[in-house]
Order: sequence, then structure tokens, then C-alpha cells
Amino acid sequence: MVIQTAGLRKRFDSGEIGVEALGGVDLTVQSGEFLIIMGPSGSGKTTLLSVLGCLEPPTSGAYRLAGEDVAHFDERKAARVRRERIGFVFQGFNLLPRSTALQNVELPLVYARVSRRERRERALAALSAVSLLDRAEHLPNQLSGGQQQRVAVARAIVIRPDVVLADEPTGNLDSHSAEEVLDVLTEVHSGGATIVMVTHSREVAERGTRIVHMLDGRIDAEEQPVVPGQVVGPRHHRAAR
Repeated sequence: MVIQTAGLRKRFDSGEIGVEALGGVDLTVQSGEFLIIMGPSGSGKTTLLSVLGCLEPPTSGAYRLAGEDVAHFDERKAARVRRERIGFVFQGFNLLPRSTALQNVELPLVYARVSRRERRERALAALSAVSLLDRAEHLPNQLSGGQQQRVAVARAIVIRPDVVLADEPTGNLDSHSAEEVLDVLTEVHSGGATIVMVTHSREVAERGTRIVHMLDGRIDAEEQPVVPGQVVGPRHHRAAR
């Protein structure tokens, strides 16, 4: 399995006020899954994704990524994990405005000290995978929102990560562009990638292979996406509160 957590908790303290954003999350993600995380605002979805991405350390609990215990890495080790093993796709694209699409995709490989020739080859292959090879020399402001997000997907997969984490990747897009990005993510998953994606949209969630629902910092239920003609209800967890 790629991801395994047990009793994962995250508490944010501000003076005398504390908020428990994660209240004991047990989650496994198998290699090749396309896992969807849903839930109302404040349920802990984005916090969970941040902990899985080693952007935030958990307050307590266990987290293993591809067999390695990464729960309490210091910042230097966490940065290495983010750089080498996790691909990120954010709602806001996060592209460098003065760098071309190709340069944006190459950036993680620069940090990984990959040779210039190999960087270019892998970045071009990643752009080809998202059908943007013909836009390699374009700046972000010369691309549509959907194209910018597809560049972000290419940047996420160029490092050949253990898992791609996507936080509302279609949230800033019109319906047509959103569909294009989802088609790309589906194709990337079909190629063997493991994807964990947060979304509010039921239609988007149907692209996954499994859906978990969060409530009050815990996984409350899970289900399989419905295929045409099939009716499947969520299976609720009975964890003590």
C-alpha cells in the first residue's frame, strides 16, 4: 500500500483556544487507487491532505508512505519527501508567471538535481501526457485556466511520485475546462498513478475508484462510485466519538 495512517490527529493551538482538525484518522490507500475525499467545509479534508503531503506534521498518530514512517520527520526530511515522492496539484495552479510551461514542469527536477538533458526529456514527456506539448514555450498568461491546471498536473507527475495529491483541482475552472482536467487525471490514473483528491463535487467524485466522507475530523463513511444502473449507499464507520 502507498498510504497507511492510524489514529492520525492534528490540533491547531492559538493561545488558549485549540481546534482539533483531525480527530483520529485511520486510512489506507492502495497502489493504483484513485481515492476521493469529500465532506462539508471544516470537516478536515484539506488538513488531512496537508498531513499526507508532509506540509503539516500530525500532532500524534502514525503515517507511513510507501512503507516509510514519515509522521514526525523534521522539516529537512519532510522537504525531501515532498520533493521526491509526492506530486501536488492545487486549486490555484501555483505556476511561476515568468516561466514557460516547460520550465514550470522542469522545476521539481531542478530541485532534485536532475541533469538538464534528462529534465527536458522528462518534462516534455509529461507535457505530452497532458496533451500540451504544443504549448511548451507558452507563459501561464498565454494559457487558459484549464491548460494551466494541466501544466500543474504535468509538474506533479514529472517526478514519478508515489502519490499525486490534488486539492479541489477543478474548483477555479469552468465546466469545459474542468472536464478536460478530469480527463487528464483519469488518464494519468489509468497509467498506474495513485491519486488522492479532495472535492466538493459529486460529479467529480464519480471519477474515483473509492470515496471517503469526512465529518468532524474523522472518516465517517466510505463508498464505491456508482456505475450506471447500480445503486450503492455509503458504509458508515462506527468509531466511538
